Amino acid sequence: MFCGSCMHDNTWARALMQAGHEVSLIPTYTPIRVDEHNESSHRVFVGGINVYLNSKSGLWRGLPRFMKSWLDRPGVIQMLTKRAISNDASELGELALSMLSGDSGPHRDAFEELDRYVSDALKPDVVIFSNALLSGAVRQLKERFSGPVLCVLQGDDVFLDGLNEKYRQQVINEVSQRAQDFDGFLTHSQFYRDYMSKYLSLPIEKFSALPLGIDFTGHHGLPELRQTAPYTIGYFARVAPEKGVHHLVNGFVELRRIIPDAQLKVGGFLGPQFQKYLNDAFASAGEHASAIEYIGSPQTHKEKVEFLNSVDVLSVPTEFLEPKGIYVLEALANGVPVVQPRHGSFPEIIEATEGGLLVTPKDPTALAEGLAELHESSRRIKFAKRGWEQVRSAYSPEAMAARTTEILEQAMSTKSE
Repeated sequence: MFCGSCMHDNTWARALMQAGHEVSLIPTYTPIRVDEHNESSHRVFVGGINVYLNSKSGLWRGLPRFMKSWLDRPGVIQMLTKRAISNDASELGELALSMLSGDSGPHRDAFEELDRYVSDALKPDVVIFSNALLSGAVRQLKERFSGPVLCVLQGDDVFLDGLNEKYRQQVINEVSQRAQDFDGFLTHSQFYRDYMSKYLSLPIEKFSALPLGIDFTGHHGLPELRQTAPYTIGYFARVAPEKGVHHLVNGFVELRRIIPDAQLKVGGFLGPQFQKYLNDAFASAGEHASAIEYIGSPQTHKEKVEFLNSVDVLSVPTEFLEPKGIYVLEALANGVPVVQPRHGSFPEIIEATEGGLLVTPKDPTALAEGLAELHESSRRIKFAKRGWEQVRSAYSPEAMAARTTEILEQAMSTKSE
C-alpha cells in the first residue's frame, strides 16, 4: 500500500530541493510509503507504536527513553503496524485527544525530541506540519524556534468526522484551539481553504492555496485510443466507502444498459475492514457483476501506470468532499480522461486541465451518462489530449515549488514584522 499524501509530500520536497532549497522531510508516526525515490530522513519521530503505548500505559510512559526508542525504528514500525495498530478513525478518539494535549500530555517527551531536533539540529527558516493533529507539538516548538510554523491541511476533516461520536466534537474543538498556534495554513484547493476555515473556525486570511503537483517521471501513457475492446472504466484509489466504489458500481449498471459490453476494473488498497463493503458493492450489480474485476493494489509505480493504460476512462465518484484528488492528476498524466462528481476539489482540477467531465454527485444516471459521453472516440481523445497537456503545466513540480517559495517568503516577511 502506498500513501497518497506521503507521495505528494515526497514530490513536494524533491521539487523544492531541485529549485535550490534545503529541505528535510521528517516522517512522523510511521515511515512514509511511496512508489518513487524516498526523500525522507530514515529517522521516525513521534513513532506510532510508542504514541499508542504511551497513551495507554502510565508504566510504559515512565520508562527511560533508551528502553523504548527501538520501537521507533522504521523496520520495527513497518512490521508491527501491519496488524497491531489500528488506523481506523472510529477507534482513535482517545488517542487523538492525548496527541492534542501537548506538553501536558503523555507525548511531551516525544514532542520535545522532535522540537529539539528541528530547532537545534536542522535550524530551518520555516517549519511545515503535515496535519493538524500534530498541533499539540507547536507550543513547545515555538519556545525554541522563532520562524514561521505552518500546517498543510489535506483531509483532516475526514479523519475527524470519522471519530467515534463520544470523542468527535471534543477533538474538533481541541484541534480548532490548538491550530491557533500555527502562523498559517496551506490547502491544495480554494474549496478546501474555504471549507476548513469554517470547519476549524480559523481566519481565512491565514490560508494560502498551494496547487497539487506530481512527478511525471514514469508516467509514459499517451492520449491515444486503446486498440482493444471493450470500453473499460477504471477506478484507482483506496477502496473504502468514502471513495465511492458503490456509487461507481451503481453508475456502471446504468451504463451497461447503454453500452452492454462495458467493463469495470477496480484497483487500489483494500483493507480487511472493507472487504465486505467491496463484496456487497459488486454483488449489488447483479447480472452485471461478471463484468467487474478487482485487480488488487499495484505494488510499483510501473504497475500503477500499466493499470491506467488498460482503461479508457477513470472515475472515482467520492462520497466525501475530496480535498486533493492526486489519482485524477495521475490519470490525466497518462492520457486517461476522467468523469468526476461536481464537488470538493474536482471542479478546480477539471477547470484547470479540461481533462474530463463533471457530473451530479451520488447520481448513478448522471454518472452513467457522463461515462457514455466519453465512449464516443472523438470526445474521449479531445479530453485526453487536453488533460495530458494541461496537467503538465498547471500541476508540475516546478509550479508547485515556485508557488511554495512565494508563500514561504511571505510568511517569513510577515513573521519578521
